[in-house]
Amino acid sequence: MNDKERLYQERLKRYVTAMRNEKPDCIPIRPFVAEFTAKYAGYTCQEVTHDYRKAFDAVLKCAGDFDWDAMVSNMVYVWTGLTQALGLKYYAIPGIDIPPNVAFQYLEPPEQKAFMKPEEYNLLIDDPTAFLYNVWLARVSSEIAAEGAHSSYRSKLALVKGAMAMSGYFNAFGPHVERMRRETGTVSAIAGILKSPLDIIADKLRGYIGLVRDLHRQPEKVLEACEALAPHLTEVARMTADPEKKVPIGFWMHRSAVPLINMNHFKNINWRTLKPIIEELWAHGHQVLFYAEGDWTLHLDSFAELPEGSIIFHIDRSDALEAHRKLGHKFCLSGGLPNWLLTVGTPDDVRRYCKKIIDITAPDGGYIMDASAIIQNDAKIENVKVMTEFTRNYGTYKEGRLESSKHRQEISEGRAGEIKSTASLPRSKVKPGVCIPWDEKRREITKIHGDETLLKRIWEENESLGYMFIWQVLLSF
Repeated sequence: MNDKERLYQERLKRYVTAMRNEKPDCIPIRPFVAEFTAKYAGYTCQEVTHDYRKAFDAVLKCAGDFDWDAMVSNMVYVWTGLTQALGLKYYAIPGIDIPPNVAFQYLEPPEQKAFMKPEEYNLLIDDPTAFLYNVWLARVSSEIAAEGAHSSYRSKLALVKGAMAMSGYFNAFGPHVERMRRETGTVSAIAGILKSPLDIIADKLRGYIGLVRDLHRQPEKVLEACEALAPHLTEVARMTADPEKKVPIGFWMHRSAVPLINMNHFKNINWRTLKPIIEELWAHGHQVLFYAEGDWTLHLDSFAELPEGSIIFHIDRSDALEAHRKLGHKFCLSGGLPNWLLTVGTPDDVRRYCKKIIDITAPDGGYIMDASAIIQNDAKIENVKVMTEFTRNYGTYKEGRLESSKHRQEISEGRAGEIKSTASLPRSKVKPGVCIPWDEKRREITKIHGDETLLKRIWEENESLGYMFIWQVLLSF
């Protein structure tokens, strides 16, 4: 075992031990650094956003120079080369729509131009994947023709280019993660993607204003839509998760908290449809990182209902003391260092706050150092270094347990799969993971002379590619 591999194994054990809410030798450091990597490596935001190879290089530069245990393999997750190929309307691209050193921006359409109309819930509920292809995709794209419209050369080309670009991008991650391990000894922090059904409606379908109106005017349709989306979001999370079940699925939490919605809608629509997803994923041994953007303090009691060890809760503006009191006995916590402090604070300010957050959340392990939110290019390099160095020096434990973890043993022995959901995941009318089921295709084939099992397997493998494409456009881009 060479030095980098030895370092990688030490960091992986430290990171996993903390995520299982146990006590490692010291606090793991796992900053979610996005455009900060560009600043540090000498690139513009345009360069790392529009050329993912430069984004990968910037990650490797940071991974090699900072003593971090884990980092996201590319936190500048939206590759605008792909969004431009598809003609996606909802992003401002650095160097085109905004200055080259400004991070990409999400452009929410006005309510009257939302990508889904208020009367279209039944279409979404009936078959979410078909709705995304038949209705949604043409509305979010300046290139792709709507169903029934003339499909131009550019329309066909955009769809092919987008699919091929996505395949190339995702296939590049494996070698990049291996380079992180081989060249820097750094762990890739997450795998997979998840959003709540209600956030999907708010983010990419009805828009926030449209969702709020619907919650009051037709809440039963919003609930049905969330129930229809839930099995598909679960399936995508499973398909993209870490097959070794060591690092968690990233769950990005946006608009489904008080005061953006009221507590009744949170409990009876958002939590009612989200909780079974988390329980289902945990039943298959997958932890979920609750990247709780904003203040989720009022919802900590709900999160405490989840099975022990099933999540890591990330502190943005939530009350750190309350999070530790209500969740710390069951789950690992992360984050809590305000981003503004990294931007305008002094090194001493950063040291004092790091000590404060460590003293609150980490006395018995089960804590991972990170900023409150994704670190962008406004953060001072000096302050990020101070966060790293102070945590490494102050955040040590006299009696760490790198090898033994109750929750790790449960996962490795398959015992997480014995956990039963307290609420069942809704069934989907169309099997998640495919667009056109084999049974439908089979009816079109007059006679089969050979092995139908082989035909079905290959059909479903290729179907899964078409399925993954549209859901990744919805979730990741």
